Amino acid sequence: MVRELAIILYLFSVKITFILFKLSPQRKKTVFISSFGDNVFFVWEKVLRETDHETVILQLPGTKGEFEEDRRTSVIKFDFAKNFRGFIKGVYHLATCKVVFIDNYYGLLAATPFKENVKCIQLWHANGAIKRFGLKDPSIRFRSEKAYKRFRSVYKRFDYITVGSDRMEDIFREAFYVEKEVMLKTGIPRTDIFYDEPLKEKISEELNEKYPMISGNKVILYAPTFRDQQLKKHSIKLDIKKIYQELKEDHVLLIRLHPAILKGYNNNYPDFIIDVSEYPDANHLLFITDYLITDYSSIPFEFSLLEKPMIFYPYDLDEYKQSRGFWEDYDLLVPGPIADNTDDIIRLIKENDFDLEELRHFSDKWNQYNDGHASQKLISEIYKKGSSN
Repeated sequence: MVRELAIILYLFSVKITFILFKLSPQRKKTVFISSFGDNVFFVWEKVLRETDHETVILQLPGTKGEFEEDRRTSVIKFDFAKNFRGFIKGVYHLATCKVVFIDNYYGLLAATPFKENVKCIQLWHANGAIKRFGLKDPSIRFRSEKAYKRFRSVYKRFDYITVGSDRMEDIFREAFYVEKEVMLKTGIPRTDIFYDEPLKEKISEELNEKYPMISGNKVILYAPTFRDQQLKKHSIKLDIKKIYQELKEDHVLLIRLHPAILKGYNNNYPDFIIDVSEYPDANHLLFITDYLITDYSSIPFEFSLLEKPMIFYPYDLDEYKQSRGFWEDYDLLVPGPIADNTDDIIRLIKENDFDLEELRHFSDKWNQYNDGHASQKLISEIYKKGSSN
């Protein structure tokens, strides 16, 4: 009850402020609200290159990407609690812009009635989806009717949603209750890098310099999904000692935990394990990865573009299915073997027996519109038709 009242007061204050700022002249300006950063970064670069808009990056805590300020770009820490002045400046920019790009669910959009000619584009932060979200998240049944209405009002704010496949279009329509016309089949901007061979090679070289231990070894990347109960300390459900003993001769293990986890990984095997949790871009790590181990993350949808082996280790499958739910049967969806324990993982890596045809089929399904030109197609769609000039 107290939380609900706090949300109502917060949104009321945002709405009043937004409406007052909306009286100011509208400018040729594109605003990005960013909590993940990768899709935002690719689109931001194209906006600067292809349009005459000024740009404003509203960065939430933990945003990835290095956005440089100059005469056309302002970067603002968008945090109501820790940077109130910056938050108010951000609301002003939202009220006076012509285009808004977002990459997540932002509750304040329930209180931002944009001018009629403003376009709001949802970039989202995942190329595909294993676990349910939006109005199909099982936890929504515990939320109040007011909260449900807020969710709907936020989703109605989206003029467009970018998608990389018809399957993801179906999921968004279910998750957000939006119409087919809202979908932009331009592809996912951050996948463009997977088609840029010189850039991939350059990044791989830089990573080899940064982590010299990977040179001459096969690289295993373990990237488990974040669990709410592991916010303060992550508990890795692998027998790391056994993996070390069995694979240390010609492998290295990269461990990537969610940046929200407060306590980092305690590395007892520095000659075998590299903690890459703080590395800003997960996709860069994929270029040097030979084997990916994950569970419910969206990372396989991009990794499949590289046609490299994946192992799925959903150690809490039944529990996770109950709490989060899946869009499809997990066993049928994932494009690789499912391991029940550490021994399974070691055996699969040693035998190196993977069905690459299954991987290709998976990639074709989920990367249908990702062709290396997603950012350019999106910019052409939003700006070149005259509505945002």
